[in-house]
Amino acid sequence: MNKIVGISLTFAALILLAGSSLFVVTEFERGVKLRFGKLVEDDLRPGLHIKLPLAEQVRIFDGRILTVDAQPASFFTIEKKRLIVDSYAKWRIKDVGTYYKATGGVESIAQNRLANRVNNGLRNQFGTRTLKEVVSGERELLMRNITQGLNETVLQSLGIEVVDVRVKRIDLPSEVSNQVYRRMTAERTKEATELRSTGKERAEKIRASADRERTIELANAYRDAEQLRGQGDAEAASIYANAFSRDEEFYAFLRSLNAYKSAFANKGDIMLVEPTSEFFRYLKQPDGS
Repeated sequence: MNKIVGISLTFAALILLAGSSLFVVTEFERGVKLRFGKLVEDDLRPGLHIKLPLAEQVRIFDGRILTVDAQPASFFTIEKKRLIVDSYAKWRIKDVGTYYKATGGVESIAQNRLANRVNNGLRNQFGTRTLKEVVSGERELLMRNITQGLNETVLQSLGIEVVDVRVKRIDLPSEVSNQVYRRMTAERTKEATELRSTGKERAEKIRASADRERTIELANAYRDAEQLRGQGDAEAASIYANAFSRDEEFYAFLRSLNAYKSAFANKGDIMLVEPTSEFFRYLKQPDGS
């Protein structure tokens, strides 16, 4: 019985010893080994490792690409125009030993120091460029220069590599924004007024041209109508003349009947004529003699 207990205790001790002596570093981790607080191995590769219990300590860090979100800062362009810039940077641990010595393995310390370096780099780059260049013209070149400049210093001082630096937003100060907004509003109002004036001018020209064409068309139509009417009247007169010349007495009688019809249309009308007037010629004699 005592032998079994002894074996069990020995086995448990071996398990505890193995648990405190063996450790694993994954593919996305980086680590260092300390012996009594002194750095003895500055870059533990992924895999299974051994350490001395109690004497050695292991610090594991995230080896993936991390993001530092810098606080918005105020920068001046070469034109002395102040801008509020919000940026971020992508970084990862490159030299684990240097990283541990510089930051003690505390990620927040590395984040703060890198954010300060990013802001200093942006300040230097903005100070040599105009507002147009930093906003649109040379944005990619500016980011590339900042990334290269940071990697020349932070790798040696912090043991990290800057993968990329990006500007999320560029704003004008509130007092400048109001002035720019008012100026833009005035420019757009002026442009709108000019467009309206141009539109009214073109509308007047089109309207005048349409009125002129309408007048010309009406005049031409009236001319053609009068010509047709004249031709019709001439043809009618010619027909009447030809018909009248065939039997003058008959058409004289017909005209007299029409005259009587018109003269005696209303019963209340009064006509004063001499009895011997030519008007009553066909009333006296049917042959008009």
